[in-house]
Parts: sequence; C-alpha cells; structure tokens
Amino acid sequence: QVQLVESGGGLVQAGGSLRLSCAASGSIFSIAVMGWYRQAPGKQRELVAKVTSGGRINYADSMKGRFTISRDNTKNTVYLQMNSLKPEDTAVYYCNAYALLTGRDYWGQGTQVTVSS
Repeated sequence: QVQLVESGGGLVQAGGSLRLSCAASGSIFSIAVMGWYRQAPGKQRELVAKVTSGGRINYADSMKGRFTISRDNTKNTVYLQMNSLKPEDTAVYYCNAYALLTGRDYWGQGTQVTVSS
C-alpha cells in the first residue's frame, strides 16, 4: 500500500503562484511514477504532469511553461510549482503514484486550488 498526502493548495489571484507537495509513505519502493492530475467541476480528471523514478517528465500541453514538476526521492515527495495561474486552473489537484509491480494507481485526497480573476 502507498499513502499520499498533499498540501499547498489555496486561493490565489490570477497571475500568482502556488506550490503543491505530495509526500508518499508505505510501499514507496514500488512507485515507478508520481504525478499530478486535476479535476475541475463538471469535467473529467486530467493529467497535469508526471515524473518517473528515473526523472523522465511529461506535461500536459496546456501546462508547459507555467507548471514545473519535481521529485525528491530522498524525501519521497513530488512537487508542483504553478506559476502564472489562470482562473481556468481552478480545480481539485490530486497526487498520483503508480506502482509498477502491482500495476496499481494510488491517489491522494486532493487539494483545492482556486484562482480568482
């Protein structure tokens, strides 16, 4: 089992920045990929960015240049630095971990990000 605890969400004005953190615990040795997804009201959950244990990173096209994902393997933590935030970035942001050996996805409880115009 893997447990994920997110922090760092909140309310920010358009153009502002936020940094999300996600700390993993439990069977962390099995985690191959960690990432962030988001879900806005009435919309499907979508990928924001993900990073492999080897450091390979993927971003959703709309996040490139504004969001930066990073991973500290010594702290079992993944971060999402979000700059130049827009009202359309308002969503619940979820941390995700994928365990290669079991093929399971684990999710955090979600953290609300609200960007006011």
